[in-house]
Formats: sequence, C-alpha cells, structure tokens
Amino acid sequence: MTVEEVLQSNDFKLCLDFHGHLCPGLSTGYQGAKAALAWLKENRSEDEDLVAVVETDACMVDAIQVLTGCTFGKGNLIYKDYGKAAFSLLSRKSGQGVRLSMKPNAFKLPDEHMALIQKRMADAATPEDNKRFWELHHERSYKILEEDAENIFDFAPAAINMPHKARIMQSLPCAACGEATMESKLCESDGKMVCRACLEKA
Repeated sequence: MTVEEVLQSNDFKLCLDFHGHLCPGLSTGYQGAKAALAWLKENRSEDEDLVAVVETDACMVDAIQVLTGCTFGKGNLIYKDYGKAAFSLLSRKSGQGVRLSMKPNAFKLPDEHMALIQKRMADAATPEDNKRFWELHHERSYKILEEDAENIFDFAPAAINMPHKARIMQSLPCAACGEATMESKLCESDGKMVCRACLEKA
C-alpha cells in the first residue's frame, strides 16, 4: 500500500483517532501490529484470544491496542517497563507467539528533529519551531509507513509463557480509606485488609 492508501484506510484512521495525532511512534506501532498479526495469521481479538506484551509505554502501544484488540481493560495487554520499542503478540488458539523489536537505527531522528523535540520539552519552542517540528514529524511518519516491516523490526518467535486469562473478582472496602478495591489487591497490615495506596502511605 502507498502512504496515501494507508492514511485513508479505516485501520489507520482508528489508530489516529485513538492516539490523537500522527507521529512516528504511532506509525511504527501500526506497522508492527499489522506485521505481527500477519505472522500469526490472526485477526483482531474481540476477547482474550490474543495477548500483547509491550516493552514501552510510548506512542506505538496505542496502535497495537487498536489493531490487536489487546487492552488493559480486558487484561490481555501486559506492560513491561523495559524502555524498548519492542512487543510480543501471543495467540491462545495456536500457542504461537512472535516478538518484534525495532532495529537499532530504524528510528534514529536527524539532529534538527531531535533539537526541536528538546526545545518543545523545555517549553522553549517558537511558533516557527513548532511548525517545523510537525513537518519533520509527519515526514518521518510517512517514511515509516512506506517501509516494509522487515526493515523496521527484527522478528523472532516469542519465548514467553502464556499468561492466565483475566480474573473477575469482587471488590471489598479498604479498611483504611473505605474505597472499593479488588479483593486480590488488598494487603494485610496490622490485622486489617488495606489497599496498596494506603499501605504505601503507611
């Protein structure tokens, strides 16, 4: 598909609407999720048929959620705080999984682009800086969408044990704050069952 065809596709529009703007990270997640689904010969998960284990909390995860149907709410999106542009997609039906990790230089930004990112993070960007930033951001996004996923990611079978399905449990009041808390998340403290937030305060 051409970049224009991707941008006009329903799948990409759903990712864009969910994330809020076009950026290289969203484009990377889109490419990765599409490729992982194709590798597993799977479609979007309506329930918990698929499990995604993501190793970053960056933009790419939004596209992965939208395209794979793996979400925090369904319990089939697992976050590992590794800071890597990598994720695994697992199929409960086939027992197979694939891990995609970004190639070391696939997402390297030019110096100008990085300098503008730093200025924006420091709230020092002028209107002209912001305009140029978005020009470069979109250019990079289009370039990623033009690439074959094999040029962006390394692929490997995922060596991860399949996690248990999400458990639905009742909520009980915390003995300290009184707020409803999933019973499996309550902790004993001085003979009382309290939530983790109250335990941290103590």
